[in-house]
Amino acid sequence: MNERHPLDLRRCADCGAWWALRPYACAACGGTDLQWARASGEGEVLAHSTVHRAPDASWRALAPYVLALVRLREGAVLMGHATPGVAIGQAVCARDFEHGGNTLLCFEARRPP
Repeated sequence: MNERHPLDLRRCADCGAWWALRPYACAACGGTDLQWARASGEGEVLAHSTVHRAPDASWRALAPYVLALVRLREGAVLMGHATPGVAIGQAVCARDFEHGGNTLLCFEARRPP
């Protein structure tokens, strides 16, 4: 199985819409030419929550940790980890981190240019 990076999303070749899920057809235009593309990882925090009770021992080592919903610049919404202190509406960018043999995303505040 070919594993994809968490920022590898489906992009409609007809209208350019991005999809975090793997749809059969584009919900924006109905096109079926959906291609893999790497999203920027830049976006805005829509929501966040701090997890204090982790689901298992491997996650307990990280608790408490923050999860966030982020609307990417491309329009798709992803959930990932976030640095403590992120705020709704804050501009963030994703970085990779490894946990349990998987590549995950952690969103952190974007630095001004």
